[in-house]
Formats: sequence, C-alpha cells, structure tokens
Amino acid sequence: MVLVILEHINRLHRQMSTTMHNLVFYLKKGCQVKLLDHLDVRCIASLDVSTRDEAIEKLVDLLLEAKQIKDARHFYKAVLDREKIVSTGIGLGVAIPHAKLKEFDDFFIAIGIQKEKGLDWNSLDNNPVRLIFLIGGPEKRQTDYLQLLSKLTSALKEESLRKALISGNLEKEQVIQLFEKY
Repeated sequence: MVLVILEHINRLHRQMSTTMHNLVFYLKKGCQVKLLDHLDVRCIASLDVSTRDEAIEKLVDLLLEAKQIKDARHFYKAVLDREKIVSTGIGLGVAIPHAKLKEFDDFFIAIGIQKEKGLDWNSLDNNPVRLIFLIGGPEKRQTDYLQLLSKLTSALKEESLRKALISGNLEKEQVIQLFEKY
C-alpha cells in the first residue's frame, strides 16, 4: 500500500514538474511578443472613406489579398459583431477593431490611416478616428491576444508615433519601421 501511494506521489510530482516547465516556457515565449511579427507591408492602407464600416471593409479586403484570411465576408461580419458589443475606438484618434476565430492559427494586423477627415467611431473620447489597427487571430489564445494588444496600445500612447503615422508622408515600409522598437 505504501508503495502504491509513493508511486502515485511520484507520478503527480512528474506531472506537476512538466506542467510548471510548460508554463515557464509559455510565459517566456509570451513576453517576447513583437508587433513586427504580426505586421505585413501588404496590409497597410491609406484610406479615404466615409464610415467606420467602409474602413473595416477596406482593411478586410487587404487581408484577403495578402492571404491572411480566406473568407472576407465571415471575418468582416465577426469584426462588426464585436463592434456592436462596445466601440473599439479607444481614443486619441485610434480604433482597434478585432475578431478572434477558430480558423486562425496566428495573429495579424492591418493598418488603415484615414486621410484628413477622421471617422465617427463612437470612441471613448468622442474624437474622430484616423488610425485603425484591425487585429485578427485565434480565439483560444486570449493571453497572446492581450499581450499583443498591450504592446500596440503602449506604442500608440506615444504622440510622436501617432503624428508620424497620420503625417501622410510615409511609405508603407516606413510605417513598419516605426514599430521596430515594439
């Protein structure tokens, strides 16, 4: 009987050690989230649209052309459904619409920079939106999503970054370069 109990304790110890090892690996990996890993020059657009929905549609089309998504209609609907819950206009002229779906393996970001007149997005600060960061990713990786969102919002708190993005003087490659330090 004692041997059975000891064997059970040893088995639990091995399982716990494996679980702890996996958790440490996951946390270390998660801490290395970089925005550049999720940006693609093909998914950056200068926008001249009239509405939030048009902006989202243009970015979804870019993602389809870049083969980041397979079903534009499905993703577009998921983004709009998410937008109905609460506006993703976070303030400072920025919106971060998003949708997480089971068919996605990894995260991706499309960037839209609205020319001159900002868009009504029902933002938290009631200001119009000129910078749109459309995020898609797997629905079961909430921690990774939160880390990515945290990196993005930390970057966008910098007024100099926001001003550079809306200046209208940047090539797509330069937009990507602005995010190198994040």
